[in-house]
Amino acid sequence: MEKMPEAWLRGPIEGVPPALQPVAHALVQANEEIHEILKDFPDDLLWKQPEDVASVAFHLQHIPGVLDRLFSYANTLQLSNPQLKYLSEEGLEDASITTKILLKNLDDKIKESIARLKTFDPKTLTDARGVGRKQLPSTTLGLLFHAAEHTMRHTGQLIVTARIVKREA
Repeated sequence: MEKMPEAWLRGPIEGVPPALQPVAHALVQANEEIHEILKDFPDDLLWKQPEDVASVAFHLQHIPGVLDRLFSYANTLQLSNPQLKYLSEEGLEDASITTKILLKNLDDKIKESIARLKTFDPKTLTDARGVGRKQLPSTTLGLLFHAAEHTMRHTGQLIVTARIVKREA
C-alpha cells in the first residue's frame, strides 16, 4: 500500500478557514503518527519512563488536555473545574487506562478541535486573548498556533519514548 502524503500536502480541510489550515493539518498529522507508532502497543508499557522522561500515557493525556485548554482561551473562556481537575490528573498512573482508551480520547479531541477551528471568524484571529489566571497576553491565532505546535512537540516526544520502551521490553 502506498503511503499517503503528509496532511499538509493533501489539500485544505473543508470548512477550516485558510489561515487555520496549518493548525488543522498539524492535528491530523499528529493523530496519524501517534496511531502508527502505537499500533499494537502493549498497555503494560504505557507508564514506563526511561531516563525519567514523560511516559507515553502522559503524552496521550496531555495532548487532549492542552487542546481543550488552549481552545477555551482562544474562545475567551477561563478554565472550568473539570478542566482544572483533568490538568491535575495528567500523568497520574492508572492501571485501568489502556492504549485503546487513550487513543479514543485523542481521536475525539482532535475531531472536536478541528470542528472548533471551523467556528473561528478569520477577522478575529489577531484579537487579544488572555491566558490563564494571570491573563498573559496572546491572540486567538497565537493560541491556536500554539495548540498545533505543542501537539506536535508532544507527538515527537511520544514517538521517541514509545520506541525506547518497546525496544527495552
